Amino acid sequence: MTTEGSTPQEQCSTGIQGAPAWYTEEQIVRAVPAERARRLLEATLRSGFRPEDDPARSNVPAGEGHLLLMPSVIGNWAGIKVASVSPGNPERDLPRIQATYMLMDSATLSLRALLEGNVLTTLRTPAISAVATDYLAPKEATKLVVFGTGPQALAHIAAFAEIRSFTEVVVCGRTPRKVDAAVDYARTLGLAARSGDASEVRDADVVVCTTSAAEPLFDGALVPDTACVVAMGSHEPQFRELDSALMGRAQVVVEDRATAMREAGDVIQAVADSSLHEDSLVDLADVVTGAVAPDETRPRVFKCVGMSWQDLVVAVGVVDPNA
Repeated sequence: MTTEGSTPQEQCSTGIQGAPAWYTEEQIVRAVPAERARRLLEATLRSGFRPEDDPARSNVPAGEGHLLLMPSVIGNWAGIKVASVSPGNPERDLPRIQATYMLMDSATLSLRALLEGNVLTTLRTPAISAVATDYLAPKEATKLVVFGTGPQALAHIAAFAEIRSFTEVVVCGRTPRKVDAAVDYARTLGLAARSGDASEVRDADVVVCTTSAAEPLFDGALVPDTACVVAMGSHEPQFRELDSALMGRAQVVVEDRATAMREAGDVIQAVADSSLHEDSLVDLADVVTGAVAPDETRPRVFKCVGMSWQDLVVAVGVVDPNA
């Protein structure tokens, strides 16, 4: 991840009086657009890095909410994202989740840069979904069904449009105004988009779930054997977007098996009711390196919860244009 012949110290700019540089949302998006984020994450998995080496995220009670601490070390770089979750903030006209990223070199652990953390999440989540989908979805995929209308839904539409030539994008959501806005966004990307409902999964090639739902969004029995389904909406054991009917018949790919069994409600609940066996879970790194082939005889599900290494890879890409 470090440019040959240079060091982390040389790659990072500095702020006033030698202080670490602060990278804004605009600077981060300009330095690492969706396609580059996907390529950086894929290259890291191809390099031999194993996500199971990442420490588990810590959840620490704080004030009226909690802090999420997400550290990672890869090669010459180390970093940690500190995210605060304050459920009462929307009533204060403040974001429910706020985050800052601290980037360090791994030799001295000196602080090299500070980055706006929420945009890292917005970038790396659809990027890792796109990595998985590029391996798991039909090459000739034409219909994309999106559940959700928030920033992650829009970011996934843009990221997936980079890897497949969709001729139809269907947005499913609870609020008509937000559905219309998401449809309009997809159209600005040159995509033929419209609103729809859960029955649209019946002939979908790719389905992506980007919601905060606690219960399954659709009947998993409707999903074709040829389809790829991505679920990224939650990282809590009691929440799920996909039902056991789908999880039980699909090839289920995860970022890391232990992480999925700790945080992914879609996986945990399907294992608990014996629809899915833990030892059948496939690590994404094995799909990317070719150690495990996609099973095209049944649906392929990618369940992600977001991991610390993904934030680090994108953060390094921001400060190092040659990463």
